[in-house]
Amino acid sequence: MTIEILMPALSPTMEKGNLAKWLVKEGDKVATGDVIAEIETDKATMEVEAVDEGTVGKIVVAEGTEDVPVNQPIALLLEEGEEASALKSAPALKKLEKSAPAAAPKPTKAEKQAMPEPAVSSPAPSAAPAPAAPGKGNGAGRIFASPLAKRLAGERGIDLAALAGSGPRGRIVKRDVEEAVPGAARPAAEARAPAPAPSPAPPITEAEIAALYAPGTYEALPHDGMRKTIARRLVQSKRDIPHYYLNADCQLDALIKLRRELNAQAPKGADANPEYRLSVNDFLIKALALALQKVPMANATWTENARLIHKHSDVGVAVALPDGLITPVIRNAELKTISAISAEMKDLALRARSKKLKPEEYQGGTTTLSNLGMYGVDGFTAVINPPHATILAVGAGAERPVVRSGRIAIATVMTATLSCDHRVVDGALGADLLRAFKSYVEKPMSMLV
Repeated sequence: MTIEILMPALSPTMEKGNLAKWLVKEGDKVATGDVIAEIETDKATMEVEAVDEGTVGKIVVAEGTEDVPVNQPIALLLEEGEEASALKSAPALKKLEKSAPAAAPKPTKAEKQAMPEPAVSSPAPSAAPAPAAPGKGNGAGRIFASPLAKRLAGERGIDLAALAGSGPRGRIVKRDVEEAVPGAARPAAEARAPAPAPSPAPPITEAEIAALYAPGTYEALPHDGMRKTIARRLVQSKRDIPHYYLNADCQLDALIKLRRELNAQAPKGADANPEYRLSVNDFLIKALALALQKVPMANATWTENARLIHKHSDVGVAVALPDGLITPVIRNAELKTISAISAEMKDLALRARSKKLKPEEYQGGTTTLSNLGMYGVDGFTAVINPPHATILAVGAGAERPVVRSGRIAIATVMTATLSCDHRVVDGALGADLLRAFKSYVEKPMSMLV
């Protein structure tokens, strides 16, 4: 019988994906392990391997199709010796035929002539504007009336709240009081009725936004899966996570000196390996990993019933993509040498930019490091990446005046901003974590021993 090839779940949270490309066509023979298609998730493009062997009998989902649900049949394989006629009885094709809408039969010429012309509906009369509340003017519950009108109303026993003012901006004037019936009282129901609460303004629609700009002055770039996921997760983060922020200036002179010395020990000439060279970011990853070990209660994740206190420091590192962002994770970073962190980070960043990361390489983690120093940014605050409880944002190292032993000196200083989830990391705990990070950065030899 025919074999269904299903849309695979490439990660525990994946619900749908885009079928980017077929690498086989109908009639091709495939063996177990052959790469047959490329699937795009919100974070990566991954190859799909055949788990059975046979002949591709029918491609059910065309390449380029977006939002294909997990476990939906995308192709059918014919087993050895099986004829193409077997496809007609395949459950997947029968299901597709049932779900396809039946075409309506075309009317005959006689039926067309007998059809009545569609009635042209007249537009519904627009509702008349509601009259303004009597005597309210333009303020909720406040009565606008001239002093003379107030005095006359008091003398004649007339309730100003029952009058509609004819003066400027609804103001009640002498003429309104003179024309009113003496003893007019405000209806009890109106007096008891509370003022209606103002309804929130509806969100501006896509069409309304587009109408603000002249046609031809912009290009509409549809959101891809990654952009939608970034938007959804960060809106959720800012809405649901109570952020607070801590800042610290870290002096980098000792770290820069140590980095220069270590890089100078790299092999020269034909044996030189450019991948060996350490970056400042490699040291910062190590410093953050060790700081989490020194302050273990901050190495945590919030759940509804418990805090998960992690044993290892799995540091996610923000990597910019041409139109997005991804955070590959350095697992057990506290146990790795800086050179090992450097080599692993270079490999992850390279594959991240080509969307070749596996889900387990960018999911999870216990914190994130986001470095915009290479862009010349002095400092910034970052949005926490759930399920993390912290994210550390660092800016560029720049020469600044500092005070040492009562004297002004020049040092290379970097601003670090720690964003914390207050449900998990209280203020003092966050301060301890940032202080530990600063200590490792300013005394980098402590990271090597």
